[in-house]
Amino acid sequence: MSSIDRESGPACAVAAVPAIVALLAGRRGPAAVLAGLPIGVAAFFRDPDRAPDDGTVDPDLVVSPADGRVMYAGPGQAGVAPAGQWQQVSVFLSLLDVHINRAPYAGRVTEVTYRPGRWLAAYRHESAHLNERTDITTRLEVRGDTREVRFRQVVGLLARRVVTRIRVGDDLTTGQRIGLMKFGSRMDVFVPMTVGLLIARGDRVVAGETPIGRWPA
Repeated sequence: MSSIDRESGPACAVAAVPAIVALLAGRRGPAAVLAGLPIGVAAFFRDPDRAPDDGTVDPDLVVSPADGRVMYAGPGQAGVAPAGQWQQVSVFLSLLDVHINRAPYAGRVTEVTYRPGRWLAAYRHESAHLNERTDITTRLEVRGDTREVRFRQVVGLLARRVVTRIRVGDDLTTGQRIGLMKFGSRMDVFVPMTVGLLIARGDRVVAGETPIGRWPA
């Protein structure tokens, strides 16, 4: 089942203006065609249920935070990954992908940092540190070990706003909705080097469902 995110309201209203103008001008044919614009915009904000949606994911699994295609999977890239040793997974979202973002791993939120920036194409390497973005860090105690995961919402060429709906102190479950990015973007996930990656460049992934990494048991 899929719903429409509340962020769709203003965008759909703007998209409906051409159809309304055409209708008021007595141009019923063009108005009927233009009526498809707000419908298309609403589809961009679709928010499908994902399973599991109740936090029952294997505690050793890291899942994709976004729908899209893996554009990088491997050791943290210079200029993209945080300081230190990390495994990195970067997912590119096209205009046709669901843009609701989900937590790749459970834990308490210890950092939420919004940074304004540019709107370079999200597939470009430098977009990770030059574009508008939000960096999020979570920590979780598992079998006496503190597991830290970092992930980043990055807007792209057409995306002009990042929406983050969590804050420091929140306790997240794996796959929980955390926000969205409007109109084409990317998400980066950074996990410790001990986490084995389960995907490769070019793979299609589904937010909250596709495993992208696993901690050693």
